[in-house]
Amino acid sequence: MARAFPLAGLLRLRQIEKDHAASDLAAANALRRDVGERQARAIAALHNVSLEATDASSLFAVAAARASSRSMLADLAALTERAESEAEQAQAAFSAAKARAVGLEKLETRHVAGVTAHDLTTEQAAIDEVATGAWVREREGSEG
Repeated sequence: MARAFPLAGLLRLRQIEKDHAASDLAAANALRRDVGERQARAIAALHNVSLEATDASSLFAVAAARASSRSMLADLAALTERAESEAEQAQAAFSAAKARAVGLEKLETRHVAGVTAHDLTTEQAAIDEVATGAWVREREGSEG
């Protein structure tokens, strides 16, 4: 019977941490894409705004719209920067979690290889014992 990997529980925990970090990374990348798309749409929409003022009230409306747009673009730029930062942090967390899991996975692979080698050695010894016993019985049978 093969001996269980003694760090199997810790390995499972590391794999769960890695999966969680991968999920966080995917969410951060999705947010980053979404914010970038929103920013691109806002800039495209601003390029389509008419800047012709026919009277004072339309001039004030254009000025207010430009100020509002500038504020909105500044907010989107800040949100983009924050999304980029969160994505970078999520990438670093995923890389660290993956590194912790990989070390234990390598230990598990070595453990399995060692157990398999031990099992094969034990099996070979049993086969040799059976073969030797049969040879001894055959030899004793021919002498008697």
